[in-house]
Amino acid sequence: MDATHNEINERSALTANNKFELMLFRLGVSPHSEQSEIYGINVFKLRELMAMPAVNSIANSPPHMLGMANIRGQLIPVIDLPAALGCKPATGLNILMVTEFGRTVQGFAVEEVDEIVRLNWSQVRAAEGAAAGRGTITSIAQLDADLNNTRLAQVLDVEQILRTVMPSGTADIDPDAIDNSPILPPGTLILAADDSASARMLIGGCLDAMNLPYVMTKTGLEAWQKLEELSAAAQREGQDVSDKVALVLTDLEMPEMDGFTLTKKIKSDPRFTKIPVVIHSSLSGASNEVHVHGAGADAYAAKFKAEELAVTLRDVLAKARG
Repeated sequence: MDATHNEINERSALTANNKFELMLFRLGVSPHSEQSEIYGINVFKLRELMAMPAVNSIANSPPHMLGMANIRGQLIPVIDLPAALGCKPATGLNILMVTEFGRTVQGFAVEEVDEIVRLNWSQVRAAEGAAAGRGTITSIAQLDADLNNTRLAQVLDVEQILRTVMPSGTADIDPDAIDNSPILPPGTLILAADDSASARMLIGGCLDAMNLPYVMTKTGLEAWQKLEELSAAAQREGQDVSDKVALVLTDLEMPEMDGFTLTKKIKSDPRFTKIPVVIHSSLSGASNEVHVHGAGADAYAAKFKAEELAVTLRDVLAKARG
C-alpha cells in the first residue's frame, strides 16, 4: 500500500508540471534507414522489464505473435515488436517489456532497452502524415535541450499495434447496444481530444452512434485553444460557454499538453466550472486508475469499451443538467 501511495504521489508531482517519463528502446535496423532508431513508450504503461523468457508458440497464432509466456503464474501473449514494425534486430530479441493498458497485460519483445528519460510534454509533437507510420506512431519526442540538434524518439501507439496483431474478431461498436436518445440541448457539443488516429476514429464512431455532435482535437493544447475559442464566441453572443460545450472527453497521453494538465486547467478556470470532464484512457492497473481519478475529472472510462464510454457519458451529462 505504501509503495502504491508513493508511486501515485511521484506521478502526481510529474503530471502537475506537464511532465512524464519515457522508456527508450531499440528494435534493430529500420526498413527506412540503415540505423537502429530510438522508440519510446510511456512508463505509465510499463509493468516491468526482464530478460527474454521462454515463449511457447501457439498453433495458428496471428503473424508477429511469438506465443505465450508464463510470467510468475500469469500467461501473457508475447508480440515480436521489431517484426510488427518491419525492423531487423542484429542481436536478436533480448528484452521483454511487460505492459499493462486497456485492462490487459501483454509483452513486447525488443532488441535492447536504452534508458528512462523525463520530458515535458511540450517536447513532444504529434506525428502527422507519413510520420504517423500508418497508425503505429502517435508522436515524436525531442530528447535533448538543444532542439536544433536533438535526438528524436518515435512514441509508439502500442494500443493500435496490439489491435493490429491481435484483432478482437468482434465489432468495436454495436449501435444497437448504445442508447441514442436525445440528451444534449440544441447547439451544444462534445469536445474530444486524443492523439491516436485510431482512437479518434473509434471515439467518433461511438459519439455518432449516440447522436452526439462533437469537435475532435489531437492534443490537449489544441483542445484548450478550442475551448477558449468557444468561450469567446459564447461571450460575444451573451451565452455561457456551457451553452456550447456540454462535456470535454480527453485522453491522458498527448503531445504538447497532456490530459492531466488539460483537466486541471479546465477545473481551475471559473469560465468552465459547469463543464464536466471525462478521462478516456488506456492506462490501467491499480495505481494508474487511482491516479486518473485524482486528476480532478468527473469520470473515467477505459479504452476502448464503446458501451462503457456511452453509459459514462450519458451519466455525466445527466448529472451536469441537474
